[in-house]
Amino acid sequence: MRRTAFVAVPLCIVALAAGCASAPSHFYTLNSTAKPADAAAAKSRLSIVVGPVSIPSIVDQPQVVVSTGPNEVALDEFNRWASPLQNNIARVVAEDLVAILGTPRVSLFQQSLDANADYRVAIEVQRFDSAPGEAATLGAAWIVRRTRDGRAEPGRTTVREPVSGSGFDALAAAHSSALARMSQDIAGAIASLERGTP
Repeated sequence: MRRTAFVAVPLCIVALAAGCASAPSHFYTLNSTAKPADAAAAKSRLSIVVGPVSIPSIVDQPQVVVSTGPNEVALDEFNRWASPLQNNIARVVAEDLVAILGTPRVSLFQQSLDANADYRVAIEVQRFDSAPGEAATLGAAWIVRRTRDGRAEPGRTTVREPVSGSGFDALAAAHSSALARMSQDIAGAIASLERGTP
């Protein structure tokens, strides 16, 4: 009987380890999906700093926070962001602005060496809802400030982007598309300030 117990315990440990190994974590990132607005923008020499970017504490997690009901969320332990979401969003907006405005001089707030950038963009993400197989929802307030004279253009972007598949990769793609929509709005504000330049 004792010998059977000694054999059974290691077998249980092996079975548990195999069960854990059968569900590896998957890591996702957001990507720039914005397209250049027009050929004329390709000659822009504007310099822009993106950041700071703030996000709700509820989604400031390594795990993807999934909306499971009107007042309920869940942390998905096996589906995670490859880098902090706050940094991920800032990077994507910066890359989107490079594409839309045609300027390579777009940097991130934490890494910028350009203290005299033409424009600074601050973003407060207020909603970043993830419903796999349904939609990615983005709600954000942002402000574009011209460094030279402090003139500012505030704005708000609210987007509900349908998810094209059931997987988390499709969810990340929908969030990327939502960020591209916000980047278009921000680029429009920068263009508006440029048109008003004396």
